Amino acid sequence: VQLQACGGGLVQAGGSLRLSCAASGSTFRGYARGWFRQAPGKEREFVAAITWSGGTTNYADSVKGRFAISRDNGKNTVYLQMNSLKPEDTAVYYCVADPRWVTMLTDPRKWGQGTLVTVSS
Repeated sequence: VQLQACGGGLVQAGGSLRLSCAASGSTFRGYARGWFRQAPGKEREFVAAITWSGGTTNYADSVKGRFAISRDNGKNTVYLQMNSLKPEDTAVYYCVADPRWVTMLTDPRKWGQGTLVTVSS
């Protein structure tokens, strides 16, 4: 069971990127999916999450109005559209999954490898 994230890169402030995370080896049926990030010298922090149905989403205050999470259950993939990027968004972004919404937001069970996003000023 793997979560494979991709889409990171270098972008100028104000630009956009879209991250993708595909799950393999398991359908993660019923799982909430989401993203955490870790900036240099800082602890990992919650970014965004979405329920299995896609009917409920949650965002960190720092990204509200700029980031949008979505999912395609047929492709077992979750997306993070990041707009109006700021230098403080620079971090390694990790895709995550958990069967429970509460722990999805705080301590998700499944972690993928990270993808680096660098925003230049």
